[in-house]
Amino acid sequence: MGSLTCTASDLAPLLLTTTTTTANATAIAEFLCSRFTTISAKFSDTTYAIDNTYLLFSAYLVFAMQLGFAMLCAGSVRAKNTMNIMLTNVLDAAAGALSYYLFGFAFAYGAPSNAFIGRHFFGLHNIPSLSGGDYSFFLYQWAFAIAAAGITSGSIAERTQFVAYLIYSSFLTGFVYPVVSHWFWSADGWASPTRHNNLLFGSGSIDFAGSGVVHMVGGIAGLWGAVIEGPRIGRFDRTGRSVALRGHSSSLVVLGTFLLWFGWYGFNPGSFLTILKSYGEGGTYYGQWSAIGRTAVTTTLAGCTAALTTLFSKRLLAGHWNVLDVCNGLLGGFAAITSGCSVVEPWAAIVCGFVAAWVLIGCNKVAEKLKYDDPLEAAQLHGGCGAWGLIFTGLFATEGYVNEVYANKPGRPFGLLMGGGGKLLAAQIVQVLVVSGWVSATMGPLFYGLHKLKLLRISREDETQGMDMTRHGGFAYAYHDEDDPSFKPEFMMRRVGPTDDASPAITTP
Repeated sequence: MGSLTCTASDLAPLLLTTTTTTANATAIAEFLCSRFTTISAKFSDTTYAIDNTYLLFSAYLVFAMQLGFAMLCAGSVRAKNTMNIMLTNVLDAAAGALSYYLFGFAFAYGAPSNAFIGRHFFGLHNIPSLSGGDYSFFLYQWAFAIAAAGITSGSIAERTQFVAYLIYSSFLTGFVYPVVSHWFWSADGWASPTRHNNLLFGSGSIDFAGSGVVHMVGGIAGLWGAVIEGPRIGRFDRTGRSVALRGHSSSLVVLGTFLLWFGWYGFNPGSFLTILKSYGEGGTYYGQWSAIGRTAVTTTLAGCTAALTTLFSKRLLAGHWNVLDVCNGLLGGFAAITSGCSVVEPWAAIVCGFVAAWVLIGCNKVAEKLKYDDPLEAAQLHGGCGAWGLIFTGLFATEGYVNEVYANKPGRPFGLLMGGGGKLLAAQIVQVLVVSGWVSATMGPLFYGLHKLKLLRISREDETQGMDMTRHGGFAYAYHDEDDPSFKPEFMMRRVGPTDDASPAITTP
């Protein structure tokens, strides 16, 4: 939207007539300009209000994904650990809120800063501001941070001490994740596509909604936690053969998957941050609102294609239709398209989802060969499919969409297969490597230190009995009412036996 300005000195000569003096013309011009300025200010206020409302709504959708993670995790673990995994999901949000408020947001977006890390706005000091955004921006970014922590909790489920969740969740959301988001999303970050003089092939890495920043960070962190802890008891037999430890509720898994699907419409389209922006002359039907709609479409197509590909692939490989595999395939497609959702054509999203399904299947096969145990396949799904998503963007990003979304630098590199050369693809590969290296260098030593201090894994006895009973005071489900000492039946049936009387036996209370 162009700026609306009015200057009395420019307007006054136009109002001069034979019956109007210069003084009168000037007075009329000042009056009209004051009213024009008022209208312009109202338009500006309305724009801010609409954009912040859109961002807040997107933040609420992303936060709803925490409920999706909770249901997905609960259904994917055994019933004896349900309360534990639900509590850890609550903890991710609660501990993540404080750590991101105190440190994380400043490390991520504390401008002005250097190319590595932010250094302003600790504890939201001086927020709202022109450079730091408004409170809605903080809330949206916090929802992203706790999503990364939620991914990690799935990898180390059913065998991790509660204190370890507190430590890793605070460290991940307060430092590890914010640094990565600063690199690729802050205008000062060394690999950010919005940086004025980009240090990475003159392009920067396009990770629009976080295939690398969120999904790879959470997946690789979970990978190190699961590797250092080792597999769950009984996951592999003495011969090394894989033994399925199935989750206790397919219904919760499906419910969690649909909730995550719903939240992804805030995750990907919401990453535009604003909606009231035209891509041409004022009044055109086409603008950022159109790009947001396209992003929702590419997100949907990638996830649905991955789900169907997984369905038929697993049918051929395993001989049956498995809803749990389909749910994970769907989420793998979403994780992959998250990077390039705003800069690819809808047909390319179908390619993304198809390959993502096979990436997930391949990663699971490798994990089984290496005796790696991840109850939710989180490292394979978010780490593997997230990496593929970054590479996919480097191959299929279109020139027109890249220039629209990143209008600060027209003519920038775009997808290799779309005729844009290899610079963007090279930048995407660099992101895969640096995210993997950074998370490994920070979260790996943290989990190893917790392991050495005996703060990471629970005892063999606790794991066998289940953490709900040993650590959380009881099971999540009441299997038998008579096991509850407070249960007192209102009446009891007396056993009926044979009698000498020919009359039928009567049951009495």
